[in-house]
Amino acid sequence: MGLVKHKWYRFILCTTVIASFVVCYLKLHSLSNSKGPMSEHTLEYFLNKGTIQRKDAADIEWNHAANSKSKLTEALQGSAQMIEADVLLRGQDPKVPIMAHPPDNDSDITLQDWLKEVVKSDKGIKLDFKSLAAVSPSMTLLEEVRDQLQGPVWINADILPGPRGTATPLDPHVFLQEVAQKSENDVLSLGWTTGWDVDADNPGYSWEMVHQMEELCRSLKQPVTFPVRAALLPASFPQFQWLLKQSDRYSLTVWTGKHDVLTVEDLLLYRQNFSKTRIYYDLLESQIKQFNGLPGYT
Repeated sequence: MGLVKHKWYRFILCTTVIASFVVCYLKLHSLSNSKGPMSEHTLEYFLNKGTIQRKDAADIEWNHAANSKSKLTEALQGSAQMIEADVLLRGQDPKVPIMAHPPDNDSDITLQDWLKEVVKSDKGIKLDFKSLAAVSPSMTLLEEVRDQLQGPVWINADILPGPRGTATPLDPHVFLQEVAQKSENDVLSLGWTTGWDVDADNPGYSWEMVHQMEELCRSLKQPVTFPVRAALLPASFPQFQWLLKQSDRYSLTVWTGKHDVLTVEDLLLYRQNFSKTRIYYDLLESQIKQFNGLPGYT
């Protein structure tokens, strides 16, 4: 009887040791296949699709203002990986979410029909909300097709006042309450209202602005990208250096206004001092070409 007990003890001991090795292996295997920081998930998708060849956010192309049937068709057939469009409520009945940018208040395509076309592609989308009233019904429509969407989904809104900003930002608490629980796997693109005047001093983003934004984003679970105006970046380097250090969920999306005076060389400071996976460049085609050709870009 003692011999049987001894063999049974050895069996249990061996089984426990083997199980421990298996658990360790699975953990290591999981780590080796990790897709990196959450801020890189969009890059991982397009890298796996083969539409970009390296993990560099500067290689992502953007199609803007796909706010009509013809513009959407053009975007779906084009080379851009990400399609951006503006969402607001139609100004007349039926008051449903449509694709339009103020001052327009009507469109030839609703968000519902827009999404029906997008699900046929493998491109990513960025929905830029110009109306708080449009957010809740739009999120409902998005949920209805979420399982069919292949590419990344970015949800964008200006939620805080920024440098020379005159537009009224969307209420940050109401906006985040509407989207945060319904966008667990989306990228939240959260920005500041800004302005630009060629004949005046254009201050950068203040410490108060980035601290206020970080306080809003600290408890979020999603990746967050901060759309920042390119012409205002030279005066804001310490602020954004601090902001990106607060979480590996954070990234920047650098954009420009059509009439902004932008010295493209000024953007090199950001490219050379931040991970290339954490700064997207949503610039004019001519500016992108110039930027790519600068010494020190690579």
